[in-house]
Amino acid sequence: MIKESIADRASKKRLNKNKLTTLSFFSGAMGLDIGLKKEGFNAMLACEYDKASRNTICLNEPKIGLIGDLRNYSVQQILAYSNLERADDVDVIVGGPPCQAFSTAGKRKGFSDSRGNVFLKFLEVIEEIGPRYFVIENVRGLLSSVFQIDEQDEVSSAIPPNVLNKKGSSLYYVIKRMEKAGYSINFDLYNAANFGTPQSRERVVIIGTKGDEPVNRLTPTHSSNPEYGLPKWRTLKFAFSKLKNSENQEFIEYSEKRKSFYKDLKTGQNWRDLPIELQKEALGAAFYLGGGKTGFLRRLDWDKPAPTVVTNPAMPATDLCHPEEIRPISVDEYKVIQEFPLDWKFGGTTLDKYRQIGNAVPVGLGRAIGKEIQKHMAGNLDSEIDGFKYSRYRNTSFKSFVFEFEKHMAKEKIPTLFA
Repeated sequence: MIKESIADRASKKRLNKNKLTTLSFFSGAMGLDIGLKKEGFNAMLACEYDKASRNTICLNEPKIGLIGDLRNYSVQQILAYSNLERADDVDVIVGGPPCQAFSTAGKRKGFSDSRGNVFLKFLEVIEEIGPRYFVIENVRGLLSSVFQIDEQDEVSSAIPPNVLNKKGSSLYYVIKRMEKAGYSINFDLYNAANFGTPQSRERVVIIGTKGDEPVNRLTPTHSSNPEYGLPKWRTLKFAFSKLKNSENQEFIEYSEKRKSFYKDLKTGQNWRDLPIELQKEALGAAFYLGGGKTGFLRRLDWDKPAPTVVTNPAMPATDLCHPEEIRPISVDEYKVIQEFPLDWKFGGTTLDKYRQIGNAVPVGLGRAIGKEIQKHMAGNLDSEIDGFKYSRYRNTSFKSFVFEFEKHMAKEKIPTLFA
């Protein structure tokens, strides 16, 4: 591993009026930023407190400004580290605030979680700087997270308690707070496979813009359904074809016992394809639990997109085994699934690298976001593809989500807030 300084540093990049001046928060390994850069965005600042991720940023973007925990900086300091004189110089703010507070796998504390409070600080920064556009990326759990913060402000005070107790009230609060700040909002839950990523990965993407015309939902480039006339989803085989050298892969090892189960599994199979006695032995107590358990002892399928790559490819319930070899998929294989450039360097241990890549926004999804903002800037407000299924879930769009909340507000005889 190449050692680089990971101290805070001011940006050495200069303002480029031909590109969209961007500030990146919760930058991680910079998957979103790589995608946006390809679409003409110029990131002046990265914000990240994780040591391994800061090392990764230094290795690949030596001129970008770098700061740590967002809660420790004023807007004036943020601009100074960005090498910018005025808030008006900022066109776009992007970030994926820590998702654990909203993840369906966690305790779902929402904004009462300290990581959720970083989310609130992020909203404050957007409000104070006032860029033309902002982007928030997060997990599906944000759609159902309940608002649980004790402090009251003008927005939360205007929402009746029984509405604040509804699933999704955290997101409803975010929407109303940003509308109060003068932004038009649009969002949906997007499967990255619909934008050329060789991976089925669903994430909420919220885009806000100053003015009355919201940015359209993202324009798909691929589909699982041929009726839309788009190319089919890219597969794991497509992703791995990008690797120039399949030898000397960096990966973690399975235990010998776990390897023994994989000897009887072929590409695309999982624990259900083992004899019943081996199923019980392999899963132990988990065998008798409910749920699909499709992630246990799972060999990936060459002819499908990869499932969501997680922070560790060898976790029992979210296993990511190579389609043919008896090993978890490698760091480089993670990279091409998430569409990182082959020469992108990662700092830290092997597990650090898996974690950074697993937490990243796929580059293709970042590009789709960038393209939609550029189209909006150019005044291209063409209608969206009618009826396109962006994810496997229903009623996840801005319109359908807000409609449900406004119905409850109407019952309370409270007018629409801040719109």
